[in-house]
Amino acid sequence: MQIGIRLHDVNSGLSASDQTIEARLQKAREEGFSCAHLALSKCIKGRVFDDAALTEGLALYLRRIFREKGLDMALLGCYLNLAHPEPEKLQEIQTRYFGHLRVASLAGAAIVGTETGAPNAEYKMDSATHGEEALQTFIRNLDPVVECAEHYGVTMAIEPVWKHIVYNADRALEVIRSIGSRNLRIIFDPVNLLSFENVDDRDRIIGDAMDKLCDSIAMVHIKDYVRTEGELVSVAAGTGEMDYRELLSFIKARKPCIFSTLENTSNDSAVSSREMIEALYAEV
Repeated sequence: MQIGIRLHDVNSGLSASDQTIEARLQKAREEGFSCAHLALSKCIKGRVFDDAALTEGLALYLRRIFREKGLDMALLGCYLNLAHPEPEKLQEIQTRYFGHLRVASLAGAAIVGTETGAPNAEYKMDSATHGEEALQTFIRNLDPVVECAEHYGVTMAIEPVWKHIVYNADRALEVIRSIGSRNLRIIFDPVNLLSFENVDDRDRIIGDAMDKLCDSIAMVHIKDYVRTEGELVSVAAGTGEMDYRELLSFIKARKPCIFSTLENTSNDSAVSSREMIEALYAEV
């Protein structure tokens, strides 16, 4: 297992000079991480990373600085709504994915990742989000993005999330089988499969997903959760209710060297979360 971190969580809240990509990478390396999840718009403030900005020069700059700091670019994130109902906006979103895939291919990013959206412009869960029509819309709109991933030789990965269209293992499998591409894979975040309503069935839900999605899982996200006012709130690993033993046993047995990035950490919790996961991993 290669433990990494979301780069925009590193040096969060510090001075502007501490929040450059170079400074964040340096700090992540000092904190003992070997890879990073990069969301460009969250790491470089004040810039819009539309297709015009996603240049070959940017790609090679990213490739160079990740190598200089000794970290792998585990994921280049592009978390936009591929079920957007407005055709012009949808075309703009798909073009943004094409640009990220181009950059990823040159920058050495292992994966371009996305969540699976909602069938409205607000990107919010509604009564139609878990419906069949929303799922088919997402599959239809994802298909040309995966075709582009094949062209560039890059992995495109979707992340199932309870509040989005692909909310469980069965929906994820349907997307994988419908598109039928070896370049389409899964980002597995166990906490994202949970809701306040189903959390008491946590172990079965996570175990079912590991079993059904095993062959397609390309990356793992690791965080925790607490129950607050009828909601699950994401927190740093080791600061909530999550039990990681089955997940880490699965990783050790089936996914050697997989990128496993921490989420929802702070400057104060990143190292302790990493150390906790590493200690548990050694025990399972």
